[in-house]
Amino acid sequence: MHHDWWKSATVYQIYPKSFNDTNGDGIGDINGIIEKLDYIKTLGADVLWLTPMYRSPQNDNGYDISDYYRLQPEFGTMDDLRRLFNEAHKRNLKIVMDIVVNHTSTAHHWFQEALKGKNNPYRDYYIWRDPGENGGAPNNWQSKFGGSAWAYDVKSNQYYLHLYDVSQADLNWENKHVRDEVYKMMNFWLDQGSDGFRLDVINNISKDQRFPDDHDPSSPGDGRPFYTDGPRVHDYLHEMNQQVFRKRAETLTVGEMSSTTIDNCIRYTNPKYGELSMVFTFHHLKVDYPNGQKWALGTLHLPDLKKVMADWQKGMHDGGGWNALFWCNHDQPRIVSRFGDEGEYRVISAKMLATTLHLMQGTPYVYQGEELGMTNPNFSSLDQYRDIETLNAYKLLKKQGKSEAEIMAVLQQKSRDNGRTPMQWEAGKNGGFTTGTPWIPLATNAQTVNAALALEDPDSVFHYYRKLIGLRKEFSVIRDGDFELIAPEHPDIFAYVRSSGGKQLLVVSNFTNRSVPFSVPKAFLNVKHTLLIHNYPDALHFTACLPLRPYESAAYLLN
Repeated sequence: MHHDWWKSATVYQIYPKSFNDTNGDGIGDINGIIEKLDYIKTLGADVLWLTPMYRSPQNDNGYDISDYYRLQPEFGTMDDLRRLFNEAHKRNLKIVMDIVVNHTSTAHHWFQEALKGKNNPYRDYYIWRDPGENGGAPNNWQSKFGGSAWAYDVKSNQYYLHLYDVSQADLNWENKHVRDEVYKMMNFWLDQGSDGFRLDVINNISKDQRFPDDHDPSSPGDGRPFYTDGPRVHDYLHEMNQQVFRKRAETLTVGEMSSTTIDNCIRYTNPKYGELSMVFTFHHLKVDYPNGQKWALGTLHLPDLKKVMADWQKGMHDGGGWNALFWCNHDQPRIVSRFGDEGEYRVISAKMLATTLHLMQGTPYVYQGEELGMTNPNFSSLDQYRDIETLNAYKLLKKQGKSEAEIMAVLQQKSRDNGRTPMQWEAGKNGGFTTGTPWIPLATNAQTVNAALALEDPDSVFHYYRKLIGLRKEFSVIRDGDFELIAPEHPDIFAYVRSSGGKQLLVVSNFTNRSVPFSVPKAFLNVKHTLLIHNYPDALHFTACLPLRPYESAAYLLN
């Protein structure tokens, strides 16, 4: 297998807690994943990405790891996991494990030792600082989950850094012992059968050691200029590559990059630098954040989305970098609810969004249920939510004087729990996810939106995804072509062309629930064209002015 095999591959993301429960405890498990491997194989995916299943207090649904070498009992045993590796590999499916090495849980053995005093050898595994001049936190950095990024330890009269929840203490990557422990752990999982890693918030691991206050007028004032793509992050990732990834040439690595830049992501992913295979970036999923604020009602302004995606497509292509393509994951709302239509055009808009994304350059990621056109659950009460970030946001919005109705509307649109409701397998009890009580409620449309119905219907969203996944393997222009945005200011149409080896791929999508005519550039009119994929049952004839119906999308091969 070629070392960059993943450039033609598609990854299927599994959130194990919500995927498939085989023992009736309301929590998905490893055996539930094994039970559905043939379903994933039928979809055509090549890789499974599993979100964390390690020991954890579950304050942040597993992203607060207390033991890197042991599994959370609810998910299963190491024997179960080895069986999953074996069964996946029998089907030529690879498995990527999620790893969190910016921070650990405060319940981790290392942190518990660090609490014993400044002279404990594990103290320097974390980032501790004396109080600031005013006797408070060492600086004004803010936690991503709200409030100060520093927590006070009375016993030692020092603060530890937590860029996320107070129970997630940041590791000190300046300490070589920390780095060696991380590389040892990652090699352990590769030895067990993992085929790679998704690296959580990995571009935050290197902090400016001065730990200054953030008074930058161009930043949110929360400290991120001093740890985002930090001073030694490329050194650390190159070292990680040398100590772990290069030993197995086929290892797939994807880094989650928060508030990053194109130049840094070229460096992260261009093979000549020896760091990662690809990166997740989130700029395209912040275009509906009013004034950059997540916890506010927002709407899509399509030219903003097009500009972000075009800049990253062109920048990464020209710099030899590689994108991970995605609309959904465990931290994002369902894309049909966000940029499409939950009602009459749910199926059509789900297919349109898939077409727009999957025919770009990069490795596509399909998040469980996305291939069914699953929607946000639109929870009506706070007690239906489980996510710590969401619950913290509720408190903050309450303090700001927002009404209950306003807050619930924001949560319905922005909560991470929108993507965490159980997978909808069939029309039966709990959507076939569990025979018990689900850890979080299902969306109410499981009777009509589920895998059983989708598999039977040749015109379903599922089978449309199958076709898109197949096209990527068949046509090199999808993998290798450059990218040119067409009509960047058009308020309703997302159109672009990919070009490579004398072939061109024209993709045109209507992002609205009304008919919109689109004028095809003259350069594309007098060439041979083949309709590759289209989301309406009847063909869209190629003319100078395409009469696009609501959420209509089509791709033409031109040569």
